[in-house]
Amino acid sequence: MTFEEMARARYSVKKFSDKPVEEEKLSKVLEVANLAPTAKNAQSARIYVLRSEEAMDKAKELTPCVYGAPVVLMFAYNRKEAFRYPDEMEIYSGAEDCSIVATHVMFEAKEQGLDTCWVNFFSPTKAKAAFRLPEEEEVVLLMPIGYAAEGTVPLPNHSAKKALSDIVKEL
Repeated sequence: MTFEEMARARYSVKKFSDKPVEEEKLSKVLEVANLAPTAKNAQSARIYVLRSEEAMDKAKELTPCVYGAPVVLMFAYNRKEAFRYPDEMEIYSGAEDCSIVATHVMFEAKEQGLDTCWVNFFSPTKAKAAFRLPEEEEVVLLMPIGYAAEGTVPLPNHSAKKALSDIVKEL
């Protein structure tokens, strides 16, 4: 499958089967995540693997968007390691770094036959507290990962894309 074919085939799964994620597949996904570029190669992103009953219960308290997945990945970044914009030192690259890493995860998961859903429907502050993350870390997103339940299909608006001319502008 080409990258374009994979990008077209991948969608946000809203219902997962109870089939467990094989350790070797999850390990491969995480290895590829570690290859993702980050600002100045600072590698500020962190991935927390949530799969114990206790961790999954906390995830379900934070969001209704776990969708029955057997594993949830929580992406955060370390402010002490993230690149800071030179003229605006209060702005960190951590969210961008996490987004790049998470995108690598989504596509390698698809390569491994796994499905995902990017989730921002939760409170990062509550997630940080619930999982007792270090003070210098900020949570960016959650990503349920597993196998789509039988009969799961993309949402009706999945293929609706704006015209390229609406999103690309030459200056």
